[in-house]
Parts: sequence; structure tokens; C-alpha cells
Amino acid sequence: MSTRSQAAKIVALLKANPDQKMTARQIAEYIIQAHPEDYQQKRQNPRFVDDKTFLSQVVAEIGAQKAQIVAKENRILWQDKPRPRVYWYASQAMPEMREETDDSMTVTDLSEQELYPILIDYLKIELDLYCQRIDEKRSKNNRGNGGNKWLHPDIVAMEPLDKGWHELIRSSIQHGAGQRVRLWSFEVKKTLTRSNVRSSFFQAVSNSSWANEGYLVATAIANTQVEHELRILSALHGIGVIILNPEDPSESEWMLPAKAKSDIDWQSVNRILEENADFKDYIELVSTYYQTGRIRTRDWNK
Repeated sequence: MSTRSQAAKIVALLKANPDQKMTARQIAEYIIQAHPEDYQQKRQNPRFVDDKTFLSQVVAEIGAQKAQIVAKENRILWQDKPRPRVYWYASQAMPEMREETDDSMTVTDLSEQELYPILIDYLKIELDLYCQRIDEKRSKNNRGNGGNKWLHPDIVAMEPLDKGWHELIRSSIQHGAGQRVRLWSFEVKKTLTRSNVRSSFFQAVSNSSWANEGYLVATAIANTQVEHELRILSALHGIGVIILNPEDPSESEWMLPAKAKSDIDWQSVNRILEENADFKDYIELVSTYYQTGRIRTRDWNK
């Protein structure tokens, strides 16, 4: 078994392919395939219900190890614009790196509302999640101006963990109070800058505290200072970060993985359910799955 760290594997791959720019996903796919024995134990974690979720975890780890990767070899370069981030080994001397400013950020022309169906399609294809849009207009209007934005997220999802399991296993889990589904929460923003990163992040914290996994989703991050702030906040509060590529969703980047919680906060779920009709519909669909084990695809991903 190889004893090299993941960062060392990445450096070796980039050096073997000088000047070839690779995304974190391309790197993850290669090192998992090239070093299966090093990932065998990690792959057995029950959180990784399939190959896609495991790959997404390794992709997120690569993003988190950026500084460590660059420190191992002074010719390893990275580039954030346009997303997704790419890494490469420079065959020539390393040019001076320039700190990005908010003005240099590429901003999508799409509105936040136009990003919702793109994210829903991506989550369905990438993680086989069953998603629902939560419209704040369907919330009770009793929380003051803008109050509902701190109550519920833009998109919620259900991940049926027992999909494809034998009926005996399903029955055992049901009577043993085991986990049959994982519930997800996503707060969507167009861009994250120095002026809005904290308010956007804590909105995601407030709106996603009930879920097994919560994510803040954006199409762009202004600069490395904003990224550093996100890494600190994510480590403290467990909210993950996804960089959505609207032009090519398959190239979206799971920048920071969420810290998964084993239990749902049902008290918070009940509070949101009483306030928002869309969220109530979502929980009804989750309840139907718990009771019947069946999913009507026409009810989801709308």
C-alpha cells in the first residue's frame, strides 16, 4: 500500500503531466483509480452510499488542501477564474500570482431564481437527490419585512438511503428506528463577496439547522479572502459550500463538504412546516416515503 499522502499523490500526478490543467474532479477520479487500496477503508464509511457521494467528498478535500498542495512544489499553480478551479504543474518558472479583486470576478447573467432549476437538475443527476423548491411567497406573512429569509432555505432534498435494499433490511431499520433517508438543505446566492459572505453564510446556518446536511451554493467567489472566510465559518458551523457552474453543471465544485448530522431537528422542521406550504408538501412526501417506500418521480425535482 502506498504511504504517500493525498496531497503528495496530487503533486505526483500534476508533475507527471506538466502544463496540463486539471479540475479537482479529474484529479480525484485519477487518484482513486490509481490508488484503490489507499481509499478502501475510507470508502466503507456508511455516509458514502454510492460512488458519486464518495467522489464528491474527495473532490471537496482536494479544494481544502489547496495550500498544502502548492506548498509541496513551487511550480504547482492554480486558477479560480473561470470556475471550476484548475491545478497544473508549470514546466517553466512560476509567474507571479496576483490576488483577485471583487472587480475581476466573473458574474453570471442569470438571476438567483434562474439558478434554482439548474441546481435541482444537477443534484438529481450528481447525487440522485429528490428536490423541492421552497417559495418564500408561500410562507405566512407574519415575520416582518424579510423575516422569512432566515426561516427556510431555497431548495430542500431527500436522499433515500434504503433505495434498492432488501425488504427485510427495510423492515429491520424501520422497527429499529434506523435512518432510511437523509434530508438536505440548500441556500442559493449568485456571488459571494467580502460584503455579503457572512450574512449569506449565516442565512444558510439559520435555514439549514434542521437538516442532515446544509449547503450554501453560489456561482462565484470574489477572491481568496472570501474563500478563507468560508473555510473558517464552515469548520465552525458545519455548512458546506458548492460552486455551481450554470453553463456546465457537471463541472460544479463541491468546495467544502458539509458536516453531516445523524439526526433531524424535528422541532425546527415542525416550526417551518407550520409557516410554509411548500415545506409542508415536502415533509408530506418524505412521510409518504417512510410509510410506503415508494417515490412518485412526478412529485419531485420541480
